[in-house]
Amino acid sequence: MSKNVVNNREGYAYPDQNIMNLFCGIVGDSNVLLDENDMQSFLSEPRNLYKAKAACVIKPSSVLEISNILKIANDNNIAIVPQGGNTGLVGGQVPYDKGNEVILSLSRLNKLRAIDISTNSITIEAGMTLDKVQKLADENDRLFPLSLGSEGSCQIGGNLATNAGGTAVIEYGNTRELTLGLEVVLADGKILNGLKSLRKDNTGYDLKNIFIGSEGTLGIITAATMKLFPKPKNIISTFVSLSNLNAAVDLLNFLREETMNKITSFELMPKIGIELVQKHKPNINIPLKDLNDWSALIEFSSNSTLDSARDDLENTLFKAINENYITDCIIAESISQSMDFWRIRHFIVEVQAYEGGSIKHDISIPIAKIPQFINEANNIAESVYPSSRPIPFGHIGDGNIHYNITQPINENTDKFMEKWHDMSSKVHDLVVKLNGSISAEHGIGRMKRDELYERSDSTKNYIMKNIKNALDARGILNPGKVL
Repeated sequence: MSKNVVNNREGYAYPDQNIMNLFCGIVGDSNVLLDENDMQSFLSEPRNLYKAKAACVIKPSSVLEISNILKIANDNNIAIVPQGGNTGLVGGQVPYDKGNEVILSLSRLNKLRAIDISTNSITIEAGMTLDKVQKLADENDRLFPLSLGSEGSCQIGGNLATNAGGTAVIEYGNTRELTLGLEVVLADGKILNGLKSLRKDNTGYDLKNIFIGSEGTLGIITAATMKLFPKPKNIISTFVSLSNLNAAVDLLNFLREETMNKITSFELMPKIGIELVQKHKPNINIPLKDLNDWSALIEFSSNSTLDSARDDLENTLFKAINENYITDCIIAESISQSMDFWRIRHFIVEVQAYEGGSIKHDISIPIAKIPQFINEANNIAESVYPSSRPIPFGHIGDGNIHYNITQPINENTDKFMEKWHDMSSKVHDLVVKLNGSISAEHGIGRMKRDELYERSDSTKNYIMKNIKNALDARGILNPGKVL
């Protein structure tokens, strides 16, 4: 081990001045942040659930700089925490509170490397924001369908590292299904050059899928080749009032048959969530006056003319009313009105914070069992903390439900939040019973690390640990996350 390293009780080294000088020599003094005030935005995460400290923040601008940084870190046993847009919700992107870890920010690695309309592919660096990727596709008359509430700040590298889902999974798949190839820097600095736009490549193990969803624990994704799609001629949104919770699944299946799978989004929303949007966002127009307990925001893509597409949708929704799947509906008359519909859905996340504490779950359930899950989970919430307010919402088309529980009105927030572990443990017991997953799109990070180990098959844990040991023998990449 280098004489320039000082060990601490956690087993990782604190980079001393000589090591810092080496980092500065690679990226420049201005791209190594040492002052805690300068580092603050990299140390706090959206929910403020985790305390974090770091030895420094390094901001490289090329894959070669990252390779050289990791060589130094690996040789000197220095822990590296890769960070994209810092929008993660399970603590996977922030260090622990010992202060010896180095944050590697990918924000300067944000270039477009190539776009090929003939192969419907785009190659971008990991620090590019998701909305920038969407805009580049749009400028070339193509669609990049990954869409998240945080798309203005999240970065494509983080989307890949967590296998992000979003609102269009029902039609296009999650990030994994959108990925053709990756460039990855391994713990020892080796570079995996896998930026191919091939739709078929049957030459051994599909290595890209090892790194997608690995949350920076196996290698640092520096660039990706992603799929693009022809832009649909028309995208139409409708806001519907469901007859009941069971009708949500029935309506989804009905629409799939009636529209030949032209559904691109199907978002379930509870009345309580919409009412909180009305309360805290009074300028937002709620399109249906008489809300039932459950509503849905549904988006359709069509290559027909707009008039023809609207006529087809109106006829389909009329049939849905006759079948008693819905009681009322409204079709957006403009892009602006469609955006208003989506604001309601996205604000359901934000307004919960105004009501005090919220215990959150990002789970997936077999679609047919979603009503059963919500009903049984509501009973669990009431038993663990009486009068708590469940606000289940999410992407019913792919089984991903964000089962959030807001504290009772006028309750002490700290008292309520103390029940997080008890509440989540019982909700996740139900998820496992219904053959679901305790993490649908947010990842594992710090929040669910121990629970993943406890609930996973022992063989799966064995394989994951061996892959980690093979690719990161010294364990320097994002230690204490996932595993």
